[in-house]
Amino acid sequence: MRAARLRRGMLVSAVAGCLVFSVTAAARSTGRQTPVAPRLPALSAGTLEDRYAANRQYMAEAADAAREMGDGARADRLGELGSAKRDFLSFSPVGDGQAVEVLGDLAHADRIAVVVPGSDTTVDTFDMLGSRYGSLAGGARGLYAETKKLDPKSRVAVVAWYGYRAPRTQSVEVLTGSRAAEGGQRLDGLIGELRRVNASAPVTLLCHSYGSVVCGNAMGTMDSEAASALSDIVVFGSPGMGVRSRAELGTDVPLWAGRGTRDWIADVPHASVNLFGAWVGFGGDPTSSDFGAKVLPTGTARHSDYLRPGGLAVRNIALIALGRGAEVSHD
Repeated sequence: MRAARLRRGMLVSAVAGCLVFSVTAAARSTGRQTPVAPRLPALSAGTLEDRYAANRQYMAEAADAAREMGDGARADRLGELGSAKRDFLSFSPVGDGQAVEVLGDLAHADRIAVVVPGSDTTVDTFDMLGSRYGSLAGGARGLYAETKKLDPKSRVAVVAWYGYRAPRTQSVEVLTGSRAAEGGQRLDGLIGELRRVNASAPVTLLCHSYGSVVCGNAMGTMDSEAASALSDIVVFGSPGMGVRSRAELGTDVPLWAGRGTRDWIADVPHASVNLFGAWVGFGGDPTSSDFGAKVLPTGTARHSDYLRPGGLAVRNIALIALGRGAEVSHD
């Protein structure tokens, strides 16, 4: 009882602090004019290059618009994203933006890994969030490089999926499942799109931090056809998946869960409480023995460096992405 009251108190305090931050942030926010989005061709293996080209052009136009409005930092970020060496399935510069980048040959890949990021992900932090490998793009590159290191002949495509409105760390939304519910539906849609591009490649979901709540929500709405495309679900640095145990996810897809010994998320209460009619928190700890997930050894990883090259975490996550989960180890 005492521990439960302590967890409830911590969550209430966090909500109060986030309310103050959210009101202040809302007062500072301003609208942003953007160019008209292109009409993209229906997604298929044959239209990938056309979509990549259209999104590069859209990024260039959005960068010009940002610069004209005096937002040089946003213009610089969009210029980097729009490099001719990068491929994006989708993009939007509106607000915090949206961006879905592809590494590798998606149409001819033998396996596909989708990285689902956590809070504070925006188009501005897509390449750099505290550190290079703490960002979505940097982590996806770290993972892609690790798959090539483990198997130079492998044909794995990595999708860096910023396809939902990720909450800010200091916001009310980061403590509730509202953004995750929306994100789960969009992630479900992505799986269908990937099937249209490459129906034979199994998909691994790699879910970091709040992204694991998104993945949990996706499993609750995903139909059997989409679920059949999944080979594994991997959660790391997770505050919970919105359920009490693996059984509540309603899927037989293998689930892995890991948390580094230096990850601050361990101090976050893994619980759900009803606060003023809204559920706050995300249920059970996926790394606990009674949750029911397979153990993902992650060593001394911090919250933002699970996909940093050279670490135990990225090696084991890459092995799962390669379909070699039996080789996952503590060494």
